[in-house]
Amino acid sequence: MTDDATALYLGLISGTSADSIDTVLVNFRDGTPQTLASHAHPWPASLRERMLALAQGESALDLDAWGRLDVEIGHQFANAALHLLEHSGTPATAIRAIGSHGQTLRHRPGGDYPFTLQVGDPSVIAERCRIDVVADFRRADVAAGGQGAPLLPALHAMLLAAPGRTRAVLNLGGIANITVLAADGSVRGFDTGPANGLLDAWCQRHRGEPFDRDGAFAASGQVDQGLLDAMLADGYFALPPPKSTGREYFHLDWLAAHPALVSLKPADVQATLLELTARSIAAAIAQYAAAADEVLACGGGVHNHLLMRRLDELLAPRSLRSTAEQGIDPDFLEATAFAWLARQRLLNLPGNLPAVTGARGPRVLGAIYSAPRSGSS
Repeated sequence: MTDDATALYLGLISGTSADSIDTVLVNFRDGTPQTLASHAHPWPASLRERMLALAQGESALDLDAWGRLDVEIGHQFANAALHLLEHSGTPATAIRAIGSHGQTLRHRPGGDYPFTLQVGDPSVIAERCRIDVVADFRRADVAAGGQGAPLLPALHAMLLAAPGRTRAVLNLGGIANITVLAADGSVRGFDTGPANGLLDAWCQRHRGEPFDRDGAFAASGQVDQGLLDAMLADGYFALPPPKSTGREYFHLDWLAAHPALVSLKPADVQATLLELTARSIAAAIAQYAAAADEVLACGGGVHNHLLMRRLDELLAPRSLRSTAEQGIDPDFLEATAFAWLARQRLLNLPGNLPAVTGARGPRVLGAIYSAPRSGSS
């Protein structure tokens, strides 16, 4: 077994947008992750469509179809890992473990029997890659009364905290979440609401494109105040943290429930959805990160120039910058977090922050799926 001081880890995640399987190769010098290679592995179009339909509640599965899908997604995660190993020239024997988040299909942290469900059979990944896999990171936190999300704030605190200064970190995935790194060292974080998820889904429906490049579709429309006010009145935005959400809540059927939608041009709806994202984020930062003088952004949304420009306007006088300016690739920070969480699991150390998720206490997250050992057929 490779010594942890020199071990390499792989992190794998397909986020709420399901735009790719983000894959990163990292080592840990003094416990801090250093990126060695990264890759965004595309989903087969038909599989992505099925996953999104399930995540948005548009279809159901019988148990046989469910089992096949779990394995099929696992093979895609294995493909992503093997691709990165091959193209980085890294032998599997150099990897201590793979941290695989999987693909979230449901996230229901409330109710009598809260649960969260990520798929992508880890045993398939371990078998094909011949590397131990750590997966199923969220359920231990949910079992302890937490939201199971967000899990990135612990890594944000490690990499981006500035002693004596309050910062906010904004992750613009399918769902937006913020981490508040307070000047006193305390950390808070929660999901603010939709980011790219609704924008991507509406663009796919009306443009046949998986995302709105540079916000061009939104820029061609006008914000409708009536629709915007109706969406912002949703009870989720007023909930205090800890809180988390996903595509199972903010999806196109949620949007269709607003009567104002019927009379609007598609481009006007896209413009209004972008404004919803920007306004809900800005309101959350104003309420819960009032002392922050800067916001560091990561996630796919940093490439939507119109969204970033609107956020910059709403967040002023705070500065809005990409984490790239801190030397951290905004596209692979989340994948890096799951490499770090895999290491935490192997070291038997907690991965959650109870102040963020609301769990009853720190918990070691993830389950270990062992790879075939030398000599196994």
